[in-house]
Amino acid sequence: MKKALITGITGQDGSYLAELLLAKGYEVHGVIRRASTFNTSRIDHLYSDPHINGVQLFLHYGDISDSTNLIKLLYSLQPDEIYHLAAQSHVRVSFDIPEYTADTTAVGTVRILEAVRETGIPTRFYQASSSEMYGKVQAVPQDETTPFYPQSPYACAKVYAHWITVNYRESYDMFACSGILFNHESPRRGETFLTRKVARAAARIKAGLEEKLYLGNLQSRRDWGYAKEYVNAMWLMLQQEQPDDFVVATGESHTVEEFVERAFDHVGLQWQNHVEIDQRYFRPSEVDELTGDASKAKRELGWEPTVKFEELVSLMVDAEIEAADIEAS
Repeated sequence: MKKALITGITGQDGSYLAELLLAKGYEVHGVIRRASTFNTSRIDHLYSDPHINGVQLFLHYGDISDSTNLIKLLYSLQPDEIYHLAAQSHVRVSFDIPEYTADTTAVGTVRILEAVRETGIPTRFYQASSSEMYGKVQAVPQDETTPFYPQSPYACAKVYAHWITVNYRESYDMFACSGILFNHESPRRGETFLTRKVARAAARIKAGLEEKLYLGNLQSRRDWGYAKEYVNAMWLMLQQEQPDDFVVATGESHTVEEFVERAFDHVGLQWQNHVEIDQRYFRPSEVDELTGDASKAKRELGWEPTVKFEELVSLMVDAEIEAADIEAS
């Protein structure tokens, strides 16, 4: 039985990845932060999932700001694979808390890489890189060779985390990979993230629970995929003979306005009657277009997405309709 450690296991990607690994027979360990409220809602169902026999899921209190804890945990667990997903991952918020973003998203990565080096365990390491690193894009579409030009504190921190992973791979012969994931969404997306915010508002406005949705730049273009499919690419990267970095994307981009229009159409509403622009939601520096070229992932990993834009929006709105109906009843 392989053993995997996931930082950020309670997030969207972490929960889907835990599902995937458990279904493959892994013993899965997750790092969670101590909080005064329960924050494991995305993974609670795994303890009773009928499709997973003999669930081997274990949670450990810790934080990527605590290097001593990380070293002790690696010595104790000796994981075969480490998936480093934990970060302050909200781009707009990173402008408000840049120092914290740098500490968790950038320095947190070097802490766990250094813990791997210090313990000397023969593990395989996955780093969650981001399409936001391309920022003010130098080419369209973007692939593994496109230069980075970050446009936010979050993106700058991710660039550091990406390159320090490359540095540790080359300096210490570590099996360390980075997945440059473009925007990936699902019903488990955090409620403050754009796509979940839009899907939730469309359903709640239809149900009479809300009246307005406030948004920022509607003309930004993004390459949106389904998070549940993207975690499979993470796993595939760590199954290869040699470590490498891969773009994971659909190759299609759509504007925020298109996402909004599709979501409101799905519930039979005209979005223009319910959406207002609020300058508070504009970033100090905008990223106009992100479109990924995942040809390398398709060629070398055998990975490609099946859920496209329209289906993704529909499944997110459907989940919110169900939640709104329960609340309204």
